[in-house]
Amino acid sequence: MKTIVFTGGGSAGHVTPNLALIPKLQEGGWNIHYIGSKTGIEKDIIEKEGIPYHGISSGKLRRYFDMKNFKDPFLVMKGVAEAYFLIRKLKPDVIFSKGGFVSVPVVIAGWMNRIPVFLHESDITPGLANKIAIRFATKIFVTFEEAIKHLPAGKAVHTGSPIREDILKGNRDRGLRYLGFTSTKPVITIMGGSLGAKRINETIREALPQLLETFQIVHLCGKGNRDESLNEVKGYQQFEYVSDELPDIMAATDMVISRAGSNAIFEFLTLQKPMILIPLPKASSRGDQILNAAAFEKQGYCRVLQEEQLTEASLLQSVNEVYGYRLRYKEKMRGYSASGCLKEIIEYIEKA
Repeated sequence: MKTIVFTGGGSAGHVTPNLALIPKLQEGGWNIHYIGSKTGIEKDIIEKEGIPYHGISSGKLRRYFDMKNFKDPFLVMKGVAEAYFLIRKLKPDVIFSKGGFVSVPVVIAGWMNRIPVFLHESDITPGLANKIAIRFATKIFVTFEEAIKHLPAGKAVHTGSPIREDILKGNRDRGLRYLGFTSTKPVITIMGGSLGAKRINETIREALPQLLETFQIVHLCGKGNRDESLNEVKGYQQFEYVSDELPDIMAATDMVISRAGSNAIFEFLTLQKPMILIPLPKASSRGDQILNAAAFEKQGYCRVLQEEQLTEASLLQSVNEVYGYRLRYKEKMRGYSASGCLKEIIEYIEKA
């Protein structure tokens, strides 16, 4: 039986593509292990799936000054040592990394043990963790074809984004029942990412009375961001995070308002959900979501609303316009298919 070690974490976006691949490899008889941080979000997600999980030390890679920057390199080195001996014990045939700061020690340790290392880069330009990991990688899979020009020649393969099969199996009626919604009003789902988005949350709640005149609202607001005063508002449901219920919620959804994380927006695209994308601004990021959103807008898949222009009025205007042209957006999306992505990546893994 072949063994594969997955890694990636820090946010749900660094875990969900792994969750798309894992069931397919299990069907093929692979032995699966996951290496992540000791306390990150990936630990809760993976342990819930019943996959053996191994926590290691990890330091965060920052682009800004912080006193922790002096301590974290030592945590990374400690993580490399822990991952090195763990990999020698597990004896994997291949390592698959989805990125995030915890993946760097695992990738380096895999290279030191001469294990083939595959990376997946979701964005048009690689994140800091993958920039470091690229030099140790055997092959790099990319979601956007434009990403290839930012990577070493001959290493990158355009595969698209691995989509979880369970997200495609939701039931609209079941979703409406779970939410306590009716079938007479359209549903908007708002996502700020697994960690939430303060500005989006605030603006949605400011616009809530007007939105509820026409729509029912599902608000995935992030951990610690619920507003308990809104618990009894009819037609509004707020959650910190959802997992098992998400496919049914998405089946009941008519339109999405979201950040522009690559994994999420490709799921919306596959599900043909018209989108308003509010990318993480340059001041708070390396600008990857801005590029992702621009690429989608160019293809006619979404409308982009920059956070700097986000107000109650601009949000309501965008909602009305996108919903009014929803059939046009859905028609554009029908030309996209994610069906070959999982197959292509697994073929590479099987050959390793």
